[in-house]
Amino acid sequence: MADMTDPRLDNQAWSNVLVQALPYFRHWVGKIVVVKYGGNAMLNEELKKDVMEDIVLLNTVGIHVVLVHGGGPEINHMLERVGKESKFVNGLRYTDGETMEIVQMVLTGKLNKDIVGILLQEGGKAVGLSGVDSGLLRAKKIQKDGADLGFVGEVTEVHPEILESLLAQGFIPVVSTVALGEQGDMARYNINADTAAAKIAVALKAEKFVQLTNVAGVLRDVNDPASLIQRIHLADVDSLIKDGTIAGGMIPKIECCMLARNGGVPRTHIIDGRVPHSLLIEMFSDRGIGTMIY
Repeated sequence: MADMTDPRLDNQAWSNVLVQALPYFRHWVGKIVVVKYGGNAMLNEELKKDVMEDIVLLNTVGIHVVLVHGGGPEINHMLERVGKESKFVNGLRYTDGETMEIVQMVLTGKLNKDIVGILLQEGGKAVGLSGVDSGLLRAKKIQKDGADLGFVGEVTEVHPEILESLLAQGFIPVVSTVALGEQGDMARYNINADTAAAKIAVALKAEKFVQLTNVAGVLRDVNDPASLIQRIHLADVDSLIKDGTIAGGMIPKIECCMLARNGGVPRTHIIDGRVPHSLLIEMFSDRGIGTMIY
């Protein structure tokens, strides 16, 4: 989206931007969009403000947005402050009982409320909750390659009624990904936010699932931003993984898009949260941004 305050834009340019956006406004009104929020867009204060402005605008025009957030860097920082060493097993954080308390405190007690506060300051109606509230997320303990990860879980059930109720009242639900154990298990579990967001999108029958991250999308050449692949068909994902085009940390993000798409979400995207107002560019312009899995 163009900067409408830019003096270099004449009236014709302004009108062109609005005319281009109008069909998208019409399409998205009344639809549900689930946004996974993390990466640099969450750490950079200016980018954070841009994201919140985008979400408030979407909500104001009648688009139902659910914001799901993680908080790995902030958890690491708090663990350092209390003198507790972060431990990783096969690339995943080992979460003992004390660490789980810190995870819950940081995600639900601090970050969640910080995000809600910014949305309110920007004029939005926001409510913060965790996966524990109203039994939104249920999880079971996982092991990876036979290793015990402590209180790390995978989502087994999503009960979206609380989100549906809030959306119907015009609120923006902000969800931190701490989950309750299955029936009979009173433990709390640390959940991967990307996966949780994808499963929430499926449960809500969302029209769109967007992951805001700190890369441009899927690149044919990781050293060349101009090699962005804008559209990837589900059938081509395996071959792109085999030839190394999709590799490293991009694989789980693509897998979350596939999870949402296979669950019935029509549009799934990985977009660059480092670009100011990237969410608006994706939602309301012909050019789009990032990579779409279709």
